[in-house]
Amino acid sequence: MKVLAFAEQRDNKFKKSAFETVKAARGIADELRAEFVAMVIGSGIESIAQELGAYGASRVVTADDASLAQHSNTAYAKVIAEVAAKEGAEVVFLPASQMGKDIAPRIAVKLGAGLAADCVALRVENGNIVATRPVFAGKALIDVRVRTKTKVFTLRPNVFTAAADSGTAQVEKAPVALEPKDFGSVVKELKVATGRPDVTEADIIVSGGRGLKGPENFHLIEELADVMGAGVGASRAVVDAGWRPHDEQVGQTGKTVSPTMYVACGISGAVQHLAGMSSSKYIVAINKDKDAPIFQVADYGIVGDVFEILPELTKQLKAALGK
Repeated sequence: MKVLAFAEQRDNKFKKSAFETVKAARGIADELRAEFVAMVIGSGIESIAQELGAYGASRVVTADDASLAQHSNTAYAKVIAEVAAKEGAEVVFLPASQMGKDIAPRIAVKLGAGLAADCVALRVENGNIVATRPVFAGKALIDVRVRTKTKVFTLRPNVFTAAADSGTAQVEKAPVALEPKDFGSVVKELKVATGRPDVTEADIIVSGGRGLKGPENFHLIEELADVMGAGVGASRAVVDAGWRPHDEQVGQTGKTVSPTMYVACGISGAVQHLAGMSSSKYIVAINKDKDAPIFQVADYGIVGDVFEILPELTKQLKAALGK
C-alpha cells in the first residue's frame, strides 16, 4: 500500500495546511506500514520541495512546469490523479482548503475513489482508516470508512498539528503532459489581504457581525485583531451587506475555521455561522443580547455593547502586551 499527500503552495511558499496534511498523512502511513510520498505542483518549486522532509516526507514528487504557475482546478486534478495512479497510491490526502475542496472531488472521480471531506480526526482500526468529520452544520461528528479500493481524504486546516523535525527528502520530478483542453479554468489573479493572516490558517480570529452597525465601525475589529496578531472574520450578513470582502466570511457558505481562539463580536450566532467556527478551541462572545445563540457555544461570554467593550479590550491588551 502507498499513501500520497498533496502539499499546497502559493507563490512558491507552502501553506500551513500543507505541512499539516503531510504530517498527518505520514502518521497514517506509518500505522498502515505503507510507503509514503508527498507531492507539490507549480512552477519553479524544486527549491521548496525539500522543506517537506521536516514534516515526514522522505520522498517528494514535483510537477514543475511553467503552465502550472497559476492554479487550474482541472489541470491540477489531472496531474495529481495521474501521479497517484502511476505511484499506485491507494490513499490520497489533501487539505480541505479552498483549493483542496475544489480539486478533491475531481481527483476522486478520476481514480474511481470514495471521498471523505473536511476530516477533523484520523485513526487506523484493523488496517482501515477511520475518519471523523462534522455533519448537520457542525452539530454532530461521525466516523466514516471509505470502502472503495482507492480513497481520498481532505483534512480541515488548523486541526492537525505540524511540528517540524530534522528529516530530509529525496525530490523527484514527474513528467507533465498537459494540453490546452486540460485547462478548463485558470486563476489569472489572486488578491490576498496583507498584514493579517488568512482566516483559514489564523491561530486567533476576531469576527464582526451586524452588531457593528456599519462598515465604518469595523476599525474596532481590525484594531483588536492587530493587537492580537489575529485574522479578521465576518458574518454572512455583513458580507452580503457589502461591509466586508467575501474572503473574510466565516460560516456554512463562507470559510470553515478552527483557530485556537475565536472572538465573535456583535454576532448573534445563526446556525450557518456556527457551522463554520464551532470547532474553534476557545470561543469568546461579545453581544448585548444575553439570549443570543452564540452564548450557547461560547467558552467565555461578555454581555455588553461592543462599542464600549472593544476599545477598552484593545487598550488593556496593548498595555498588557507592551504595544
